[in-house]
Amino acid sequence: MSSLERTTFSARYARGATETPTRSAINWWVFAPVADALVLTLAVFVERLGGRAVGASPLPLTWFTLFPPITIAILAAARMYRPRLRIQLLDDLGTIAGATAIAAMTTISASVLLGGRTDLAVQGVRLWLFSTVYLTASRGGVIASLVAARRSGEAGARTLIVGAGTVGRLLARRFAEHPEVGLRPVGFLDKEPLERDAVDSDSPNLPVLGASWDLAEVLERERVEHVVFTFSTAPHHVLLRMIDECTRREVRVTLVPRLFEKLPRDLTVDYLGGIPLLSINPSIPSSLRFRVKYLLDRGIAALALAVLSPLLLVVALAVRLSLGEPVLFRQVRVGRDGRTFEMLKFRSMRSERCIPVEGDAEIRTDIAPGGVEGDDRRTRLGALVRRTSIDELPQLLNVVRGEMSLVGPRPERPEFVDVFVDHVYRYDERHRVKSGITGWAQINGFRGKTSLADRVEWDNWYIENWSPWLDVKILLATVNAVVRRAPAE
Repeated sequence: MSSLERTTFSARYARGATETPTRSAINWWVFAPVADALVLTLAVFVERLGGRAVGASPLPLTWFTLFPPITIAILAAARMYRPRLRIQLLDDLGTIAGATAIAAMTTISASVLLGGRTDLAVQGVRLWLFSTVYLTASRGGVIASLVAARRSGEAGARTLIVGAGTVGRLLARRFAEHPEVGLRPVGFLDKEPLERDAVDSDSPNLPVLGASWDLAEVLERERVEHVVFTFSTAPHHVLLRMIDECTRREVRVTLVPRLFEKLPRDLTVDYLGGIPLLSINPSIPSSLRFRVKYLLDRGIAALALAVLSPLLLVVALAVRLSLGEPVLFRQVRVGRDGRTFEMLKFRSMRSERCIPVEGDAEIRTDIAPGGVEGDDRRTRLGALVRRTSIDELPQLLNVVRGEMSLVGPRPERPEFVDVFVDHVYRYDERHRVKSGITGWAQINGFRGKTSLADRVEWDNWYIENWSPWLDVKILLATVNAVVRRAPAE
């Protein structure tokens, strides 16, 4: 970018500096412990009234002074009140339940040691349950308010991205796609930026506001609240000075680490002098944990088939009456280790022949295949079962047979896989695990004709960060997404 263009961009964004400043996300997190203190006090009050109602001795007044602050202290130690970019209630649920349990046990112990009553165990358990529910509801309200404010533009930090390369442009696009993160990019800082169209034509057309030596001026002029350091040509010592400048001005800093593709959430940080050593603990698809996962998948799928059998029979009969035989659509897909299998679905489209053909699709390496390909031959019933994802339920049979998992990357057709492996970064790594009926990429919006590269990235993140709780979160989010999508489409 020329100096003239940079000046034009800077002038345009300087005019925007007169806008009313947005509220920082930090203000919302200041409110969280206050809300928690109120609901914890309410939980003790409700339990005290409940004890009287059932004829039990009410909780001592010491619980009002001990239980709420102990719980809040534990939550604070668990970093629950620190500003975060991605916030989800399910991520906090385990911490909330653990904090209230520890606080209840601590308060009971303190009451006994101080010469109080010794019959508080049952009431302590009830209070633990009440406080967990109330705290979860309170935290859900705070999170919902913050996410809504971020999406509407009322809250969100003005963000500067250092590095206008591949990763910087990708982050700018992600921030635009996910306003709930709360970072609103105002531009890049890079001496040698890459052209947007050559890197990521879908990323926002943000200006390059200067080079590393312009940092102080840009922070002041653009009212920057957050700086994200990606990869640039600036030397190491220059980047350190830039971080120091941000810290001095109390501007929050986020760093994108090298080798970020291989950094799981489960890692250990040790220090050798002033050098941090990150030891990664990724999920290993060949481990015993995954074998247990697949065993549980088959058991849960068999149980789900039994429970859902009336619905499956009704849909099968409806498909038989509206489309004739066969009832199931079978299509060869590629699963774990590149092995192929026949994936099952309820038929949803008319075809001229008895053999169901879902249509040919152009093989593109930027957009994933999916949705309705070719002419829309869906029946009314077909549109309904697709909208509600009921057409996917026969894949429970694939899970029982050991060909698929409940959660994992969605499988693709062999002809597409042959192309994608050669043209899409890390595509083949998706085949380290069994394919899933639902997946991490799908619940994050990458279903149908969406970015293939992004889908692969999210699928590989799931594999390297797998845990039983992550599967539970994905299944719950899938049910929520289906319920919300069904009446809307």
